[in-house]
Amino acid sequence: MLFKNVLGLEHIKNHLVTTAETGRVAHAQLFVGPEGSGVLPMALAYAQYLLCNNTGGENEGNNQACNSKCASLTHPDLHFAFPVSNSDKIKTHAVSDHFLEEWRQFIKEQPYGNLFDWYRYIGIEKKQGQIGVDEAQDVVKKLSLKSYEGGYKVLIIWMAEKMNISAANKLLKLIEEPPNKTVLLLLAEEEEQIINTIRSRCQILHFPPLAEQVIGNALIERGVASAEAYTIAQEANGNFNKALDLLNKDSEDLVFERWFVQWVRSAFKAKGNKSAIQELILWSDEVAKTGREVQKQFLNYCLTMMRQALLLNYKADELVYTKIHMQGFDLGKFAPFVHENNILEIVEELEKAIFHVERNGNSKIIFTDLSIKLTRLLHAKAA
Repeated sequence: MLFKNVLGLEHIKNHLVTTAETGRVAHAQLFVGPEGSGVLPMALAYAQYLLCNNTGGENEGNNQACNSKCASLTHPDLHFAFPVSNSDKIKTHAVSDHFLEEWRQFIKEQPYGNLFDWYRYIGIEKKQGQIGVDEAQDVVKKLSLKSYEGGYKVLIIWMAEKMNISAANKLLKLIEEPPNKTVLLLLAEEEEQIINTIRSRCQILHFPPLAEQVIGNALIERGVASAEAYTIAQEANGNFNKALDLLNKDSEDLVFERWFVQWVRSAFKAKGNKSAIQELILWSDEVAKTGREVQKQFLNYCLTMMRQALLLNYKADELVYTKIHMQGFDLGKFAPFVHENNILEIVEELEKAIFHVERNGNSKIIFTDLSIKLTRLLHAKAA
């Protein structure tokens, strides 16, 4: 089956197939879903469905050549745009076409991979990638040409929220008035980060996190024992990419967990303790040496942990999916220190830190300041 690489999401599959079969394909579509929900695999399957004229969808033998080209991501009418940055390989004016071989291999290995996985794959994990105006000019040029095979042309823009303003404005006219039989699929995790003029011109399709059962079954198909598969599925919280990372013990969350525990322990000791303040400064140095994408991911991890602690504190255990794997740290014992008198300020400080990291603030100052504020907030008394 054409959608065999897409987990779950049957209602979305059915919707996309119906629009293709009835000829009601919107020329600009925005697929929005959280990490690991299958937005990219779904877009690839849908593009193949359109490009291969719906043949081969349920019967692979009907159009083998077309399906083969789509499967290897070499179909001449299938185009991609995704965040990149200058690197050791490309010194200036980096665009997606410079990284197509890596992109094809990345999708083959990690179709549910996240943005940081991609940056790490092409060696730019210490930079902030973007979809820039050079990329937009390339896209306009490609899509102005006739399709090679006489049917649809499909452009998939992965992580479309990484388009800068210049690129978005450049693509706006294309989205408003695309050439005939041209379909633009914009994929995003954070819809609100895409400018309104783009969003308002797209048909928006929201993807939910994957069901725990779907992830568990997918892990069992990979040879994981049933009990372990469903334990991982619960912790993954709808994110198949995280489930695979946990299975392979390759999750960034395991590093973030160590940082978080070290941070919290030092913050508890720091009140009136000069040596513990020094520990916090050293901790800030360690985190500041990493790339900005890692720092943003870690801060988002901290947001999740604080919210999970709050839920534990207020006995909403059924909503708690996160586990701490480090010995000697019990999230349940930490939970009482996150309450109604400090949670809003903790969240606000973490979000401010993300904002400043994104804008290239001095990381050491950002994390040192955040650490001192966290010390004060965790010592606040509950009502």
